[in-house]
Amino acid sequence: MKDCLFCKIIAGEIPSKKVYEDEDTYAFYDINPQAPVHVLVVSKKHTPDVAHNGEMNDHELAACLRTCAKVADQLGVAKDGFRIVNNCGDNACQSVKHLHFHVLGGEKLSERMA
Repeated sequence: MKDCLFCKIIAGEIPSKKVYEDEDTYAFYDINPQAPVHVLVVSKKHTPDVAHNGEMNDHELAACLRTCAKVADQLGVAKDGFRIVNNCGDNACQSVKHLHFHVLGGEKLSERMA
């Protein structure tokens, strides 16, 4: 999508600090980290949010979660635990309307989700 921030990052039009990339996903460090490890895993197929997942096939959607696990392992947080977060829509504070998952770890995370 022409005006989408994440589509521009995937295309290399906006710089990012890449962690991982494959044919379906792109992962990069969040510019406003909420934990010592905070990476965004983005689908390369523009889909507004998980509520619109019918626009993706099962492989594309599963690829996002596989990449979350790969990133956690690559960055050393898989052993002690990590969190995967997906904000879906305005009330969940989804700031970029492109399907993405937050991988958070590197410390004991709050038991509260908000």
